[in-house]
Amino acid sequence: MFDHPEFDAHEEIVFHHDAASGLRAIIAVHSTALGPALGGCRMVDYADAAAALTDVLRLSRGMSYKAALAELPQGGGKSVIWGDPHHDKTDALIDAMGRFVQRLEGRYLIAEDSGTTVADMQRMAAFTPYVTGWTPGGVTADGRTGDPSPATAYGTWVAMRAAWQRLTGQADLRNVRVAVQGLGSVGMRLCQRLHDEGARLAVTDTRPARVDEAVRRFDAQAVNVDAIHAAPVDILSPNALGAVLNVTTIPALQCKLVCGAANNQLATPDDANRLLARGITFAPDYVVSAGGIIDIHHQRIGYDTAAATAHLDRIGVTLNQVLQRAAQQGVSPAVVADQMAREQIARGAHY
Repeated sequence: MFDHPEFDAHEEIVFHHDAASGLRAIIAVHSTALGPALGGCRMVDYADAAAALTDVLRLSRGMSYKAALAELPQGGGKSVIWGDPHHDKTDALIDAMGRFVQRLEGRYLIAEDSGTTVADMQRMAAFTPYVTGWTPGGVTADGRTGDPSPATAYGTWVAMRAAWQRLTGQADLRNVRVAVQGLGSVGMRLCQRLHDEGARLAVTDTRPARVDEAVRRFDAQAVNVDAIHAAPVDILSPNALGAVLNVTTIPALQCKLVCGAANNQLATPDDANRLLARGITFAPDYVVSAGGIIDIHHQRIGYDTAAATAHLDRIGVTLNQVLQRAAQQGVSPAVVADQMAREQIARGAHY
């Protein structure tokens, strides 16, 4: 464990198996220096247990860095369930996951992620109070359900506009060509904002129905899943799973900027330097995708829409700081974002 390449002084890694429900899950708490570790629960049919462990270690570290740069009083954690969410997820399995979270007594706060839903979080809340990203009663008076996806999409759009303005001086994304990889709850909402602003979209997803919907709604161009990274566009926006930027895909990129909400877009740290060598600006994913945890934070303290929106808008300011410092140092923005996050965590008093 301690020699694992993705181990980064994680505070706590807990494995759990529930024979009755078939639950196989891992919770990783990376840091509680700034507060309790918050992070979503991802359900994926991993190739093996090693893949699940690698994913949860990387994602939990990213959540720590994301929270730190978003100026949130919380640390970073993550949980993964090994299984197919379309075939293996049952009420009993979700109940068992809620009991698992309860065992950590608040050191880890769970939220929805790929493969889990707001309804799953609501169900877990019957077994533990340490559940975020859902609203008792299903919906608030102003129409919020607790789903952080709209805020993640908004923050990604804010980051993209800020980075594009820094690169080109253009304050909006009108007529900018954007390739959106992944049309889930974040990607589809991002497409809506980009379309409304006049961007020209190329889209892909593993689900043909989602692609057809985006083509119809946004006058988008459908691109094969295996070819989206090589699309002749200005911006590539990864919004699905990670490791899409790697030794194979980076040489084929035709974009000027990579800016999306997917976690762990770089397959290895060396891939940041490969992008730098090609002159492609990389907006670090955990800076870009902070909207979700910002929204969850405001849900926990009593939601004020103006305050939450102002906090989300600061994502663009933070990204500009990262890009400016990277340019001054002549290094990748990924390196600078890590530096800034570690500095923030080091200043925190342990929770």
